[in-house]
Amino acid sequence: MNSKTAIKIMLWILTAVILFHLSIILKIIPYDITWGGRLKNDTEMYVFETVSILINLFLCFILLIKGQYIRAFLSMKVVNITLWIFVIIFGLNTIGNIFAKTNFEKYFTLLTLASAILIWITLRKGKTQR
Repeated sequence: MNSKTAIKIMLWILTAVILFHLSIILKIIPYDITWGGRLKNDTEMYVFETVSILINLFLCFILLIKGQYIRAFLSMKVVNITLWIFVIIFGLNTIGNIFAKTNFEKYFTLLTLASAILIWITLRKGKTQR
């Protein structure tokens, strides 16, 4: 798989994840089955979900820069370091999801593992070509 394909797949995954978090904010999906069941009230849910959406949007912009879909407002070195940080975060999140309390969260193990692998592919394949 080439870097461009990995970036496109990641952008689709991130779009789905953002829609998932929006559905929690809109109370289509109950928040008690997410975040390890640790959220106690609506205020906590709004804070966690808003931060999550912002982080996912940030990752989208980083991937858009890496794929040369938008003009770089950060150096490629910063983009690559940021992506390595996300590989580590997704890797740790994969381990956390394996030990999650709910089956719903355990299913996200595949998503976080796939995300770590796709970003790793993006980094390992070097510069993307248009």
